[in-house]
Amino acid sequence: MAAHGEVDELFEIKNAYYLGNFQQCITEVQKLKEAEQTPNSDVRADAEVFMYRAYIAQRKFGVVLDEIHSASSPELQAVKMLADYLASPGKCDTLIGDLDSKMSSSVDITNNTFLLMAASIYFHEQNTDAALRCLNQSESLECAALSVQIHLKMDRVDLAKKELKRMQEQDDDATLTQLAQAWFNLAVGGEKLQDAYYIFQELADKNASTPLLLNGMAAAYIHQGKFDEAEGVLQEAIDKDSNNPETLINMIVLSQHLGKAPEVSNRYVSQLKDAHNSHPFVKDYLAKETEFERLATQYVSS
Repeated sequence: MAAHGEVDELFEIKNAYYLGNFQQCITEVQKLKEAEQTPNSDVRADAEVFMYRAYIAQRKFGVVLDEIHSASSPELQAVKMLADYLASPGKCDTLIGDLDSKMSSSVDITNNTFLLMAASIYFHEQNTDAALRCLNQSESLECAALSVQIHLKMDRVDLAKKELKRMQEQDDDATLTQLAQAWFNLAVGGEKLQDAYYIFQELADKNASTPLLLNGMAAAYIHQGKFDEAEGVLQEAIDKDSNNPETLINMIVLSQHLGKAPEVSNRYVSQLKDAHNSHPFVKDYLAKETEFERLATQYVSS
């Protein structure tokens, strides 16, 4: 993050990434590289980190794995570590073992990218304690934002509130702080749901309606019982990215609330299984399916 009073040359790139506009993020990095007035090497290096993270978000793991090599910076190596983990489900145990070894040795706590990527892997593994240990070593706003998400996932709204306060003290107007406030409001519920919706809507109006923001709006609508409004917002999200996992999950939930035919939600479930079989929701769904089938066999008449 740029120091107070300084212009952040990567503002547009970071903002696009944080809001889920990943292609714009990549495009902005390409523009930066091709600019007549070439930015300094540190700015270029930071820009590349966001570009490759955007490729990961688009599930284009091959681009990251092919282009980041052994001579790349430690920050890019950390990004490649996350890409390798997400691209190779069969290698997860080995990769986690390697990561555990790195974390038990001397970690460069100034490498916020490594701490963030490591925490992301642990969070994906549902190892929230290890994820938070990584994030607590950093003062970066992005690490704090992920901490808020993890605390909310753990239903520790009290701890999420403390982390959010720290973010607000650091930079109350930052996009990440605004997003964290909206996530917190969704978790608190009640009157805060409308506040969450307004934050997502304002960010969309100022920037672009991305699936991330549209899903936030839809979640606020669903919690308020405004299912028709939620359906309209989610349809817009599907039009923008028909394969977005959060959109598909919200469509599954909404289909149940709207009382739609079973084949409607089943179609979204099938799509989710096909395209995102390592997603935590899918893993949990498959585990419950297996358990249900196991229990059902006990009641089959002989």
